[in-house]
Amino acid sequence: MNATQEKLKAQVEKALIAAFGAELAGVDPILVPASNPKFGDYQANVALSLSKKKGLQPRAIAGAIVEKLDVSEICEPPEIAGPGFINLKLKTAYLEAQLNAIQADPRLGVPAAKTPKREIVDFSSPNIAKEMHVGHLRSTIIGDSIARILEFQGHDVLRLNHVGDWGTQFGMLIAYLREVFPDALTTANALDIGDLVSFYRKAKLRFDTDEAFQETARQEVVRLQAGAEDTLHAWKLLCEQSRREFQIIYELLDIKLTERGESFYNPLLSGVVEDLDKSGLLVENQGAKCVFLEGFTNREGEPLPLIVQKSDGGYNYATTDLASLRYRIQQDEAKRIIYVTDAGQGNHFAQFFQVARKAGWIPDDVELVHVPFGLVLGEDGKKFKTRSGDTVRLRDLLDEAVSRAHTDLKTRLQKEERQETEEFINEVARVVGISAVKYADLSQNRTSNYIFSYDKMLDLKGNTAPYMLYVYARIHGISRKGDINFKELGNNAVLLQHETELALAKYLLQLDEVISSVEQDLLPNRLCEYLFELSQKFNQFYDRCPILQAEEPQRTSRLVLCDLTARTLKLGLSLLGIEVLERM
Repeated sequence: MNATQEKLKAQVEKALIAAFGAELAGVDPILVPASNPKFGDYQANVALSLSKKKGLQPRAIAGAIVEKLDVSEICEPPEIAGPGFINLKLKTAYLEAQLNAIQADPRLGVPAAKTPKREIVDFSSPNIAKEMHVGHLRSTIIGDSIARILEFQGHDVLRLNHVGDWGTQFGMLIAYLREVFPDALTTANALDIGDLVSFYRKAKLRFDTDEAFQETARQEVVRLQAGAEDTLHAWKLLCEQSRREFQIIYELLDIKLTERGESFYNPLLSGVVEDLDKSGLLVENQGAKCVFLEGFTNREGEPLPLIVQKSDGGYNYATTDLASLRYRIQQDEAKRIIYVTDAGQGNHFAQFFQVARKAGWIPDDVELVHVPFGLVLGEDGKKFKTRSGDTVRLRDLLDEAVSRAHTDLKTRLQKEERQETEEFINEVARVVGISAVKYADLSQNRTSNYIFSYDKMLDLKGNTAPYMLYVYARIHGISRKGDINFKELGNNAVLLQHETELALAKYLLQLDEVISSVEQDLLPNRLCEYLFELSQKFNQFYDRCPILQAEEPQRTSRLVLCDLTARTLKLGLSLLGIEVLERM
């Protein structure tokens, strides 16, 4: 809720008590943004909900509230509409004062969190010895945006990359490489990542069909867990090679992460099983140690167990996740732990969260959140794949976006008969291409699947990153044309006269409400919607109001509106992980 809405809510609450007595203290005034701008900016709907309780018509209740309601500093006189809605219209002078107040504020009036917390965002999480692919796109982009917003709000954020760097797959790969390419186990960079992935696939095929090889692979896992020097050295080389490849992607996307893989928690796994046993939750089932869950059943309708130790003594993902959860609470002292993974893992999170709660490992002041997301689909509505049916490599996907942005820009420059340096073209193509991919993903409600389309995401019109980057560049074009330095405008008074100026002003002042909403609900698409609407409102203002040609003091006032819009776009896009361009 933004500062204006909070002030109005407090005044309506006061009026409720003044009109009907202290018994209504704490009653929600149901103050919401107006459904139709022609009725005002906010409406209080509490009169309708109190009608039965007070035995009065809603309009009579609304009238009694309005008699006691003092919002004269903020609003025009309140009006009662329909069955009993109280409509509130913000005063132009109030809007001008609010805009004047945020001009000098680098946070544009967005307050930091009142009680900053230690928060962990677990995202991206690729597997060692495999290339990052389109399946890692959403976790990486959504997780980064959530982390940026929480950091901006002042929270102490730990960005964790829970990479798959332990387990059977390493025994399998090391055993195979000992046979076919032993240099890869002793020499750094003996293989490139593509060859490593190819060997991994062959090792998996061999593991699935050759019992003798299975046993050899298992012995390598035992050697790894025991810390055998040659196996451990080979494992470290494979991890380091994959890590370098991941870093190329993270640098392209401007994403920072702290890697803490599954191997980090390996020494803690036996303690998890012991403590579950002590708490009386462990049940042996067909040789495996399990915790039976409430609300989960198998196909036969029988209670479903979560296995924490397999019959051969090995551990699995659930054990590692329980160990990591305990570490994050006890050692990292996190108060909110956010896991950004695909919706298909929803049951897994519900299950191990339940086990941790049953074991008493989750303090009352710690919140666990699974942030699920849908699939990336091709334009045929099926899982996004290459023409040959392979999973799309993330590096290829990003390179293609930049390449298409480069081609589009060169075509536009030819049409406009503009000459630009190759350096300029490459930089704009990079920013536009990467931004287009990020925004296309973040602008969707993350719980839905979405269709990946280069043509749509690179369009200069519509709800796309290029559209907003173009609006930002347009504003800086105004400053260049008028030889204006926005930073030297000072704290000049804003005067709102035209209807498009008022609409833009009201929208600029909603930034705090939007960021607060995303901070709580972890839905970055709400920020995207806000920035798109803001861009549209600016373009309406730009089309209908002269700026550089206006007379003073209107000219400076409109330049201030331009500057506030550009700064809001830059801040909002930065929270999505998107750079801006002063020229396109």
